[in-house]
Amino acid sequence: MTRRGRILAWVGGVLGVLILATAGVGTWMYLSLDGNIKGANVGNRLGEDRPANLSPGSKNILVVGSDSRAGANAKYGKNLTTMQSDTLLVLHIAANREWATAVSFPRDSWVSIPSCDRGNGSQSKPHHFKINEAFTIGGETGDIGSAAACTIRTVEKNTGLRIDHFLSVDFQGFKGMVNALDGIEVCPKYPIHDKKAHLDMEAGCQTVKDEKALGYVRTRYSVGDGSDIGRIGRQQEFMKALGEKAQSKLGSPTALYDFLDSATKSLTTDEELRGVKPLAELASTVKDIPSKRLTFLTVPNYSREADVPTDKANVVWQYPQATDLFSDLAHDREVDKDELAKKSKNPITARTVRVRVLNGTGTSGLAAQVAGQLRALGFSVVSTGNAHEVTEETTVSYADGALKPQAQVLAGRLSGIKVTQSAEATPGVVTLTVGPNFTTTG
Repeated sequence: MTRRGRILAWVGGVLGVLILATAGVGTWMYLSLDGNIKGANVGNRLGEDRPANLSPGSKNILVVGSDSRAGANAKYGKNLTTMQSDTLLVLHIAANREWATAVSFPRDSWVSIPSCDRGNGSQSKPHHFKINEAFTIGGETGDIGSAAACTIRTVEKNTGLRIDHFLSVDFQGFKGMVNALDGIEVCPKYPIHDKKAHLDMEAGCQTVKDEKALGYVRTRYSVGDGSDIGRIGRQQEFMKALGEKAQSKLGSPTALYDFLDSATKSLTTDEELRGVKPLAELASTVKDIPSKRLTFLTVPNYSREADVPTDKANVVWQYPQATDLFSDLAHDREVDKDELAKKSKNPITARTVRVRVLNGTGTSGLAAQVAGQLRALGFSVVSTGNAHEVTEETTVSYADGALKPQAQVLAGRLSGIKVTQSAEATPGVVTLTVGPNFTTTG
């Protein structure tokens, strides 16, 4: 049950609802728990420029671990009064319900944040930043629906995946679930002393609950290499243990009530998914999938410092591996985790990609402007100029077949651009011909 427990638990309470459905609890409990789940209308905030649904019948569910710094969560961040996204993943459930893949996004992923509704009627400006800022921008007024909408728009823009549902779990609900199970055993190899996570732990196996449980899944800088990637791994293992312990209590619905109560109180979903029944139906589709076909992975990435030496805090997604991953899921093709890892061993960084920028729009100065944007992303722009004729679409081309991977890296950081081999392309470099549809994604 390792992967199954991990994914079900990460769907933020779906496991609890599944237990509720199978344990046969009374009507009064059902109604009580059903009323705990909050719904938010996000449909009218997503705009019309959304990715097409390329695999009808499959489901892409955005799962957000909400790190709101208001109220009881205020102690976890100095001077942070806005809503925060601590964990972000997309769960893809295949149309035939025979496999599922959960893709985790490091919160330090440097991506393109589109214009979003701030929740107060004003719009933010498009820019590049950490992916978790999208939740903060939309949630400036405390409206989780607006926060979710901005996050959905950001994920859709950068992945090309159409998001069908969202589900958010907050910090305090997580703590309640752990406490209801009398804590979860963890086994850190080394002592952990993290002031930011309010955590002091000795090495060795021990049971954690309350603030210590929260601190353990939040700690980052005081463990291992201090990366968000390492924290994702610890969170996945913790959620696996949480799911297994909850399942061990299936025989006693009464003992599970506090767990279920906390789980459902911590949930906010889109209106279509709100309620015990739709969540139970969702859970039932996952529980029947064979364990070996439940995959949990992290989008391939590398340190942005390799492209921008001054940035030691963020990561960028690795292309063309990320492009291939998102394309597979968009077309409902099962991902081979081992093959993806093999292809991701030696990333081609933006710094190593030499680019010639041509202006194909007729707008004066555009090539230089785009060159500046590409340099900010770490690409090595070697020259600029004007295309021989005006083009309607932005293209990435290369003359030598050996440059195809570099061309794919450049195209991966743009939006909806196809790569072509052309005898007319400049030898030794990747050529970007800028059309009116040009935009960067990361």
